[in-house]
Amino acid sequence: MGDFSHFNEQGESRMVDVTDKPVTNRVAVARGQVFMKEETLQKIYDSQIVKGNVLEVARLAGIMGAKQTHQLIPLCHPLTVSGIELSFYRQQKSVLIEAAVKVSGQTGVEMEALTAVSVAALTIYDMCKAVDRAMVISNICLVHKEGGASGLFERKDDPCPEQ
Repeated sequence: MGDFSHFNEQGESRMVDVTDKPVTNRVAVARGQVFMKEETLQKIYDSQIVKGNVLEVARLAGIMGAKQTHQLIPLCHPLTVSGIELSFYRQQKSVLIEAAVKVSGQTGVEMEALTAVSVAALTIYDMCKAVDRAMVISNICLVHKEGGASGLFERKDDPCPEQ
C-alpha cells in the first residue's frame, strides 16, 4: 500500500506499531478560524452571549477534545498529553484559535492539536448559533511541529488571514 503506514500488505487497517520508536519531546501547534458577523464577535467580547463566556467554554472544550483524540480518530494512539494551551485572538471578522499541545512520547501530537482547534471552533459555533447561524469554521491546519524522526515543520504561508 505504498506510504500508507496505517495499512498492512493485504490492505487491512492497522494501528502503527511505535514500540521501537524512542521517547522524545514533541510539540504541535494548530490554528483555525471562526468567521462571523462583526456584531456576533462584539457580543462575544462584551460577554453578551446568553450561554456564558464563549471563549472560556471553548478553551475547556478544546482541552477536553485534545485529550480524547484517540477516541475520535480510529488509528490515533492514546497519549499522555503533558500540556495543552489554547489561545484566542480577535480579528476583524473572526476568532483565531491556536492550540499548542506537548507530549513526551513515541508518536506526535499533531492530531491532538488539530482536534483541540476543531472542538474549540465547534463550541464557539454552538454557543453563538442563536445569534449567527451563518458562522463559518475555516482554515484549520498544522502550523508547527517539532520532535520525532521527521523533525521540525514550520508552515510558510499564513493559513489564517485577517479578513
